[in-house]
Amino acid sequence: MPFAPYYKDVRFPRFLTLALLPALALATGCDRGAHPAHVDKPAPDFTVSDGSTSIHLADYRGKVVLLNFWATWCAPCVEEMPALIQLHHDRPDLAILAVSVDEDEGAYKRFLARHRVDLITVRDPNETAAKLYHSDGWPETYVIDRQGIIRRKFVGDPDWSSAEIRAYLKGL
Repeated sequence: MPFAPYYKDVRFPRFLTLALLPALALATGCDRGAHPAHVDKPAPDFTVSDGSTSIHLADYRGKVVLLNFWATWCAPCVEEMPALIQLHHDRPDLAILAVSVDEDEGAYKRFLARHRVDLITVRDPNETAAKLYHSDGWPETYVIDRQGIIRRKFVGDPDWSSAEIRAYLKGL
């Protein structure tokens, strides 16, 4: 039995490592959730123009803004778009600004036409605005209050028709 103490020594660190992995995963994922580091801070201002549309965030001060970063090749973004369009129709008081990171202008324009996207959207292939928000996963949506403060970040395709989200937005 000369290997028994060695076996115990090896098992303990492995057990400890396995026990700490979920905590580490949660800690690293927190910044991509609803409470990233820049919540409760001023939203970075930007101007993006693609030749046919221009968005200057400061122009929307005084309105609640949903700033959505998306792409036509992103499956969750495509799934989310009808819900954002419906929210736009249900709540015209909200400014829903959709910033596409598409490089392919033709694919972007075909998508807008095919899906009848009638909310404000602009193509930003250089990710100028997304970089200001440290966004690199799509879709990501920032909720910005009337004073220009980021209040929440949604990652992925939330249920924009849910009573909880609608109540939250109404409360702003």
